[in-house]
Amino acid sequence: MIDYEWRGRFDNHEVDVLHAEGFDHPVLPDDDWWGQVTRHSLGWVCARRAGDLVGFVNVAWDGAAHAFVLDTLVAGPERRRGVGRELVARAATGAREAGCEWLHVDFDDHLKAFYFDSCGFRPTNAGLIAL
Repeated sequence: MIDYEWRGRFDNHEVDVLHAEGFDHPVLPDDDWWGQVTRHSLGWVCARRAGDLVGFVNVAWDGAAHAFVLDTLVAGPERRRGVGRELVARAATGAREAGCEWLHVDFDDHLKAFYFDSCGFRPTNAGLIAL
């Protein structure tokens, strides 16, 4: 059984570990995830199995109509079991309940099927400047 919580409590290290696994980099010490999301995000969703953090997604926003999915993370053993889809669904619900009209996401090509087919996003025109 996995429990999902909008704006759930977490400690920085457990998100660091998930982020390192999800984006294939070493665990980086001293990231202040809690400070970042509580200061800058509309919300986030935590997924826990038996108390362990197995999924996380951050929902940034513009303070009005637009919310943005960032850092969708699922622990390896939980992948392809609907955890990511449920994280994004809960993120959409949280954004909708906050009055947002749009939920945006950007992603690498290998995640198209996840975001378009599993989560219900649709393709749009967008632009990007590498800084």
